[in-house]
Amino acid sequence: MQVKVTIVILNWNGKHWLEKFLPFVVKTTYRPLEILVVDNGSTDDSVPFLKEEFPQIRLLEFEQNYGFTDGHNLALKHIDSPYIALLNSDVEVTPNWLEPLVMMMEQDMSIASVQPKIIAYHDRISFEYAGAAGGFLDHHYYPFCRGRIFDEVEKDKGQYDDPREVFWATGACSLLRQSVIEHIGLFESSFFAHMEEIDFCWRAKNFGYKIMVQPQSTVYHVGGGALPKGNPQKTYLNVRNSLGMMYKNLPSKELFPKIFSRLLLDGVWGIRSFLTWDFATIGAIIRAHFDFYARIPFWQKRRNEIYQHRSQQKHSSGFYSKSIVWQHFIKGKKKWKDLGMMR
Repeated sequence: MQVKVTIVILNWNGKHWLEKFLPFVVKTTYRPLEILVVDNGSTDDSVPFLKEEFPQIRLLEFEQNYGFTDGHNLALKHIDSPYIALLNSDVEVTPNWLEPLVMMMEQDMSIASVQPKIIAYHDRISFEYAGAAGGFLDHHYYPFCRGRIFDEVEKDKGQYDDPREVFWATGACSLLRQSVIEHIGLFESSFFAHMEEIDFCWRAKNFGYKIMVQPQSTVYHVGGGALPKGNPQKTYLNVRNSLGMMYKNLPSKELFPKIFSRLLLDGVWGIRSFLTWDFATIGAIIRAHFDFYARIPFWQKRRNEIYQHRSQQKHSSGFYSKSIVWQHFIKGKKKWKDLGMMR
């Protein structure tokens, strides 16, 4: 008998996505399966639409928008399945997308999370920005993917179809093990949105779990549904949360050198933005850094709470020992395979 999976779709004023993509989710062949839509205080017609058109789907209604992080954290209290599939509302799934993910998790109980191959919905021969064929972190803890380095997205030619261990799995579509969540928690509440899945995966790796990608499963992601790429608020959340994530999870000896290096690199980013008259990005970067430094006591407390009984481990799988900024912008390397050192 197969184990039960609950698909969790977080919704906030996304009726248009639900109309478009829920029919594909309902056609998922895996059983036993539960589909749960968590509504984050929508003010559009999402809830009446779901009740009328999809009565077979379980609906959990919140009175306010708790963000991506606490929207999922609060939903956990209502889920008893061994596996939880996080699925963005703007993702088109194939009928058998879940089977390869569950099979991989069942074969190795040390796996905390696994993601499918993420292809762009509007360009089905290209990887999608948020996840592509698995996530990595570089020497300065900048995230990138197999198939996507910064804004350079590759065509999918089957070059990354091998299942492998990675550093992080995308929150747009990934399967998580409930027992791991009970052990280490899910998302950092203070993040609200962005970087939360990388933080979860990093924490899982620090506790000895694996993060995987299984390209035998493929889904199609629109992307940028809540905050489009280049939005100043998205920049602010990414920078602020990235610093908080580093403070929580880095080994002690690396903590302050790496935070300082990110300060310098973000400063270069700010100068580059100034040269292109992108003052909104400059403001977002500055605000993110000031907010982070003002809350260092909070991040120290979170670090102590999480790792009071365990010191952070150093993981090579999915970690790039060089600077992706230098390799991409200075040396002109545009593809993951050109980096040449991944294990």
